[in-house]
Amino acid sequence: MIRFANVFKEYPRTGVALNDVSFSVNKGEFVFLTGPSGAGKSSILKLIYFDELPSRGDVWVSGTRSKGVTRKEISLLRRKLGVVFQDFRLLEDRTVEQNVAFALDVIGTPPEKIHPKVSRLLTQVGLSSKSTNYPRELSGGEQQRVAIARALANDPFVLVADEPTGNLDDRATRGVFQLLRDINAAGTAVVMATHNIDLVKRANLRVLEINRGQVVFDSAEEKRRAPELTP
Repeated sequence: MIRFANVFKEYPRTGVALNDVSFSVNKGEFVFLTGPSGAGKSSILKLIYFDELPSRGDVWVSGTRSKGVTRKEISLLRRKLGVVFQDFRLLEDRTVEQNVAFALDVIGTPPEKIHPKVSRLLTQVGLSSKSTNYPRELSGGEQQRVAIARALANDPFVLVADEPTGNLDDRATRGVFQLLRDINAAGTAVVMATHNIDLVKRANLRVLEINRGQVVFDSAEEKRRAPELTP
């Protein structure tokens, strides 16, 4: 579903961000990206939703290949992805339901189908009672739930989350993470970058650790390499 093959990413000002990165994410997987600031986590996420293209190597996402990709192909791919950011990126002059409806309108959802879907999405994220509130009237955790509902508007096969709990307190973090787990359990793959090591340890999910632009640890690889236990 997602495959990085010998991917390098260089930026004109800051130099090498990714150095020969290779890994795959399977359908329905939940994968943490961990590592220090500047390690390359955000670059990996941007390559997944084709906000950036590799300097060398190849990225495949749901059959779309980075090498030779066209703008039309990128646009079509993004209609199958959901992206959540640390800073929410909500429209402050629109209500909760209007924020989610806007995402549906952008992808060409028929007008008569928008309201029922908005209602379903807000129920899914536990915010049906806040549909007419504005973002400034919500807590940080609630704002992130709106952002997640918006990201789910196009029924994505993968949800890409860049530090989605980075601005939240412990209680809100637990709530948002459980929501992501529920979304994953329903069949959507999740790739989540985070600095929250305690959260990662408690979750017991696949971990890709990035450091200095390289994958230095992949828990899936470690499990495959571990010798089988004999009775």
